[in-house]
Amino acid sequence: MAEKFRFQPTDINALQDSYDVVIIGSGSTGMVAAIQAHELGLKPVIFEKMPKIGGNTMRASSGMNAAETNVQLHHGVVDSYEDFYAETLKGGGDLNDKELLGYFSSHAALSIDWLADHGIRLDDITITGGMSKMRTHRPASMAPIGAFLVTELSKVVQKEELPLFTGVTVNSLVKDSDGKVTGVNETLPDGSQKVVGGKAVILATGGFGANNDMIEKYRPDLKGYKTTNQPGATGDGLKLATDAGAALVQMDQIQVHPTVQQDNPHAFLIGEAVRGEGAILVNAQGKRFVNELTTRKVVSNAITALPEHSAYLILDQGIRSRVKAIEFYDSIGLVVTGSSLSELAGKLNMDVDALSSTVSTWNTAVADHDDKEFGRSTGMDRDISAGPFFAIHIAPAIHYTMGGIKANHKTQVLDESGQIIPGLFAGGEVVGGLHGNNRIGGNSIAETVIFGRQAGEQVYDYIKG
Repeated sequence: MAEKFRFQPTDINALQDSYDVVIIGSGSTGMVAAIQAHELGLKPVIFEKMPKIGGNTMRASSGMNAAETNVQLHHGVVDSYEDFYAETLKGGGDLNDKELLGYFSSHAALSIDWLADHGIRLDDITITGGMSKMRTHRPASMAPIGAFLVTELSKVVQKEELPLFTGVTVNSLVKDSDGKVTGVNETLPDGSQKVVGGKAVILATGGFGANNDMIEKYRPDLKGYKTTNQPGATGDGLKLATDAGAALVQMDQIQVHPTVQQDNPHAFLIGEAVRGEGAILVNAQGKRFVNELTTRKVVSNAITALPEHSAYLILDQGIRSRVKAIEFYDSIGLVVTGSSLSELAGKLNMDVDALSSTVSTWNTAVADHDDKEFGRSTGMDRDISAGPFFAIHIAPAIHYTMGGIKANHKTQVLDESGQIIPGLFAGGEVVGGLHGNNRIGGNSIAETVIFGRQAGEQVYDYIKG
């Protein structure tokens, strides 16, 4: 058996005084940007404030959306950029930044190819809420996309000997007399201060979903909600950017994810692929109450409207075998198992007849491909009939911050007057506007690769131009 890969951060003693490009954040956006910049001949460095790499990318589970890919064709799915664009725009309440969205929807397939060129293959597909086609790409093993991507990208980073330092906090950006961003002020692991120069800086710091004060500031109605975010998602990049003159957009657009297991101190996101592969949602009485694969906003609101403000995912072994993340959920005690629906209902203190009737009605809908109750039309490739049967108790939690730094499709950061701040670039969740008022599942990982690549390309153009 092959030894499990463990990424080794760069020894802090190897830190140099300057690099071509300084990248802040070691999630998918940051690592992709570094790899792309390196391959174009630049010397990048990545700074990560947390002791471990990966950021919120590590929490992603479903996949990476893209249209018109060869992978889709291999699975008999004919798709189009136009449909991808239109469904993302509709899912975002028509509030999406159309410039960002146009670039995003037309460059996702190229990013799937770019990953494959680096040995990172996403050869299986599933579907998420708000999409009409199977365009959520994932590894053939059906492993959760986030940890898979961080592991594989970090292998490339390590192989190419790209410097990546952990435990380093960037406190501010450095500007020269012309207003160009030329480096960072930072605190090293031993507490000492250092200025590191860079011909450009890329912010890949993620969102602010784990910053309770910022959440309350922009959305007081979400005060006290749990979050699926990793502890480092505190919006540091937003402060760095605004201190340097950047504009922010749509900061009140904060996504609540509908299916989060939060009966324990730590909240665990139950990925949308579970519903995409056929699971249904039932209330405490064992009855369906919503189209499970409409947008996250609609599903979250439907769950919150229930008297218990929570619900149950119901699935069987056939669905479980299509979503490997369920093995992890079960290993940490989040899954209730019954050899029959009757046993499962008993463990949930749920009416047996009601749950059995709900599942029977659903199975008929799958067979007829006609959900007369709630109009679901996707994620109906398999019914719930192959025991054992499983349930996961879920409720909505803060998941994603759609608002953030104002940037154009070239990842150039803009100030309040819409002017480019020279030398400052940003990509991933730290940028606002792409998703409108609701992010479609599978679009965040796509965003990290698409705009990570773009940032790497554009800093090259900026430095060499």
